[in-house]
Parts: sequence; C-alpha cells; structure tokens
Amino acid sequence: GPGRQPVRVLVTGAAGFVGSHLQAFLRGEGVEFFGMDLPGTSLESGEGITGIAADMNDPEAAGRVIDAAAPERIVHLAGQPSVHRSWAEPGETLRTNVLGIVNLLDAARQRGLQPAVLVVGSAEEYGLVEPSQTPLVETTPLRPSSPYAVSKVAQAALARLYGPAGGMRVVLARTFNHTGPGRGALFAESSFARQIAEIEAGLKPPVLRVGNLDAVRDFTDVRDVVRAYWALLGSGAAGAVYNVCSGRGWSIRAMLDMLLAHTREKIEVRVDPDRLRPSDIPVLVGDLSELQVATGWGPRIPLEATLADLLDDWRRRTGSRAPSPA
Repeated sequence: GPGRQPVRVLVTGAAGFVGSHLQAFLRGEGVEFFGMDLPGTSLESGEGITGIAADMNDPEAAGRVIDAAAPERIVHLAGQPSVHRSWAEPGETLRTNVLGIVNLLDAARQRGLQPAVLVVGSAEEYGLVEPSQTPLVETTPLRPSSPYAVSKVAQAALARLYGPAGGMRVVLARTFNHTGPGRGALFAESSFARQIAEIEAGLKPPVLRVGNLDAVRDFTDVRDVVRAYWALLGSGAAGAVYNVCSGRGWSIRAMLDMLLAHTREKIEVRVDPDRLRPSDIPVLVGDLSELQVATGWGPRIPLEATLADLLDDWRRRTGSRAPSPA
C-alpha cells in the first residue's frame, strides 16, 4: 500500500558478471539494493544502491554486511566460480563456497532476521550424467566431478540446514550455463568472442584457439537468468531446488559457428591441447518445468542474440569497431 518502503535486497558477489546484471534488472523493480563484494571490486553506490566491501569468509565481516543491509531478500552469488581454477585451488574453492553461506546465514539468524534467501548453485553439481538421463530433473542423483561442483553441493546442503534453523525460506537454484555481455574470458564462448574481437582489431593473427567443441551445454542469457532469480525469491518453495536453464542443448561448436557468422574476418580454428579439460562432461541439458510451474518464467532472448551482444561487448572492450554483417 501507500508508504511501503522499497524491499531491501542484499546481493553477495554483486560486482561479478551475474551480480551486475541483477543490479541492472532490479533498478526497474524499485528495490533498495545492497551489493556486497570483495574489497577492491567495482561496487557502485548511489540512489537506492549501497556498495559494501567485505569477505564472506570472515564471520565478523558477514555480520557487518547483515547489519548494514538488514535485508528482506538475499541473493547469494559470491564465491569462486571456476571449475578449472578449483582443480588448482581446491582449498580456497571449498572455503569460499562453503563457509561463505554458513557465515551469511548464521549472521542473519543471530540477528533474528528472516529474509527469503536464494542460494545459487550450478548444474555442475549433477556431474557425470549419462546422455540418456537428459534433460536433467532436480531429483537426478548428484555425481559432482570437480572440487567446484563438490563445493556447490555442500553449499546447498548447508543452506538447507541453516535456513530453517533461523526461520528463513531458503530457495536453491541449480543454474546451467549462462552468458551475455560482461562474461569473463575464462569461459569458452566468451573466449571465442574475445579472440574474434582481437582479430578484427588487428591485435592478433586470424587463428582462434579452442578446446573441446563437442561438449553440449544448455545456455541461457544472463538477463533471463536474473529474472528467474527474482521470480524464485518471490515464489520458490522453502528448501526446494530449481533448475534455471533453457531446456535446449547446444554444442560448443554450434556456438562458435554463430559467433563466426557475425564477423567478416577469415579465421582459422585450431584446437589447443591446453584448453582441453580432464573432467569435461559430454552433455548437460536441464529440464525447466519445476521453475516454470513455480514462477511462470521462461527464457525470452534467443542464443543467437545473446552471442551477438557478447561479441559486441568484446568489441567495445578491445576497441574494435568491426560492423556486424547485415
């Protein structure tokens, strides 16, 4: 009704890829936005936006964040997001992804706050599934196949304990691949787009280095994903897990072809053994019906448009101004 204060929303990992898109989306939702990320990251402050620098590995810092935001809703995005890096840094990955959620929920519980909490997990939790099991439903047994995936399984299990202990409605997302403008270059499709932009700008020779192009992944535009997160905070069931995905599989090769269709350069594609991953899962495609039933959400942006936007974003970042062919 009249005089209602805007909803206070805390987003951890707010300066990251998804966090920045979620902030842009929530500008249109009239919320009071509190964005927490590590010291040294680019956090905004301004009208309706408060940036808070903190490390969720530190329980006292987590308490300060909860005191500052007094959130009614929390989206927990903070963490170590790379499968590849988790093999090099398993201890850091487990500590950040597992203790982060414990410290956050503990701080809310100690202060008697009962926010709705969305804990963002990953399709990597499914791990080594048989192609015959796809599309994957939420009850598929989890066989995590990297330290990163194990950390996300543990994060979800802990959230399910700590949430109810503090009287909080905790909803779990299991998000499949997502991309769009601002995606880090560690990820295959973004690496391809970056290389194309660099070739167009004359910064590197016309050779594009790739890893395994046969892997099949379910990709959603990040701008659709953040809408799903907000919808789940509104109407997701306590303790329930929801796949966030498009329900469609694309080979990495098909995505590379879509990107190459947007450039006039003649580019040689070369497989780089250093880019091949030991634990690559052949097929990860999700079933989104639980999410659709709970929220009515569906993806709106086709992958071709997502990839064109990603390439244009890399052109801006590299200073290339190559035209997209009509």
